[in-house]
Amino acid sequence: MTLDDILGTREIASPDDMHAFGEELGRMLRPGDMIVLTGPLGAGKTTLTRGIGAGLGVRGPVQSPTFVIARTHPSLVGGAPLVHVDAYRLGSPGELDDLDIDFDRSVVIVEWGKGMVDGLREQWWEIELDREWHGRGVDTACGTYSRATEALDADSPRAVTVSRRP
Repeated sequence: MTLDDILGTREIASPDDMHAFGEELGRMLRPGDMIVLTGPLGAGKTTLTRGIGAGLGVRGPVQSPTFVIARTHPSLVGGAPLVHVDAYRLGSPGELDDLDIDFDRSVVIVEWGKGMVDGLREQWWEIELDREWHGRGVDTACGTYSRATEALDADSPRAVTVSRRP
């Protein structure tokens, strides 16, 4: 199975299922692959990336790189390293390019990367996570995001859409 086989939208029922989906993805990824993850706070981007790391067999723990911008997780099984980037605080694609990531020999996951990766690769995978699925999610657009609203929403299903770009 390849990533082309999983294009489209699916429902992911729980954080454990998100992690398992990530493991499945990780087993399919090869050096040079890049995935851009898009979704609101608490949608499961880091949970998915942890699963991808497990599927790739990289050294962990895989944590959000919010404050360090990028973390490299070397392979424990002789495969490609995982480079996990949080582009939230970056102002332009040039700043992402300045991180000097070895895109050709790594699997690169870019959280908050929509609009930040053009020109870095000819093609990449985009995965959009939506936690407002079936009306069970917490609509933080109408209120303040907090750990309490995240906890209320933690077990609601997610819609996950996988597409190839450009």
